[in-house]
Amino acid sequence: MTSPFKIALFTYSTKPRGSVIHTLELAAALAALGHEVCVYALDKDGAGFSHSPHSSQAIPPLYKTVLIPSLPAPRDLELVIRLRIQEFIDYLVQQPLSYDIYHAQDCITANALLALQKQGLIPAVLRTIHHVDDFSNSYLHDCQHRSIVEPDLCFSVSHVWQRELYIRYGIQAPRVTNGVNVQQFQPVATSADAHVRHRYGLTGQPLFLSVGGIEPRKNSMTVVQAFAEVRAAYPQAQWVIAGGASVFDYRDYRSAVRALATKQGLDWGRDVVVTGEILDADLAALYRCADGLVFPSLTEGWGLVVLEAIASNTPVITSNIAPFTEFLAPNQALLVNPHRPQEIVQAMRWVLQPAIASALLDNSRTLCASYTWEASARTHLQHYTALRPEAAPAFTSRISEFSL
Repeated sequence: MTSPFKIALFTYSTKPRGSVIHTLELAAALAALGHEVCVYALDKDGAGFSHSPHSSQAIPPLYKTVLIPSLPAPRDLELVIRLRIQEFIDYLVQQPLSYDIYHAQDCITANALLALQKQGLIPAVLRTIHHVDDFSNSYLHDCQHRSIVEPDLCFSVSHVWQRELYIRYGIQAPRVTNGVNVQQFQPVATSADAHVRHRYGLTGQPLFLSVGGIEPRKNSMTVVQAFAEVRAAYPQAQWVIAGGASVFDYRDYRSAVRALATKQGLDWGRDVVVTGEILDADLAALYRCADGLVFPSLTEGWGLVVLEAIASNTPVITSNIAPFTEFLAPNQALLVNPHRPQEIVQAMRWVLQPAIASALLDNSRTLCASYTWEASARTHLQHYTALRPEAAPAFTSRISEFSL
């Protein structure tokens, strides 16, 4: 029997973003399989993982966490990234590190680990690539490039990014799936639902939900246009935008989205409700309260929120592009062209028809069983095992034979 691994997972934040949630869920699944896991993260406000998928559970998670103090961020993105990488390096070089696996979940932590590897402080560096950004800034471009081409092994969470990594960088990245936490995201209403409605002033009907905050790749500007038209037919409708923690500064874009909403006659704060960072229990309740998830994103690594909505019995509107089309059939979600507001408008109207919503949910219900964090952890372990010193020849052979 293979001996348990000592695994260190690294994420740039304690705030709930896709890669952060992926890190925590993977940590929990690996620990449940008997491995020793520790998650390292920058803690920007001292709150820790108060919003983690397991923070509301009575039983603490099986994995450990190390929270690294972090300074307030400057507005300039290059300075932010430089600062965050250095904070990781400064902390880690002073720590006794004795793990079998060092696995970064983002560009920031990958660059920090690569710096430690160059000093001979750690062995192989692994990285999960959720998606690739397009940077005009040379430092940011080089930083991202280094974090992709220099790790000993990269993973991809979707076929589309697996192909892109091969085309752009010649990187052969094994695909590892995401999952959904069905203990957290459940269809059965609880007393929390009414409290959440009251807390955020959700008195409207119908109620549309978007998750991930206001930013360009979430296509927020287009959704404003679509919601304004839908609201003309449903004067009591509300649109809730949940979450949105990010290393990027989207203040100007958020201001533009709000200005467009006002121009369209929408009352910001009443017709459009922005929650900001949100507790896990509140997010689960929001899914159950919503008549539909509106998620016509332009770029995603995989799209965790889609399965979270489905697990919560909430019908989904999303983009007719990969990665969504990798795991969603046309009868499981309303797939729209994200660049065409009228298609989003039509989908928002359709999702309010009980027969259509019911059919979507019936057809998509089995998806949750197909995407579990345990299965993701087991796939990771196969590759971790290939990195053990005694497996090095087999690992080299397997990577050379990898095909897309």
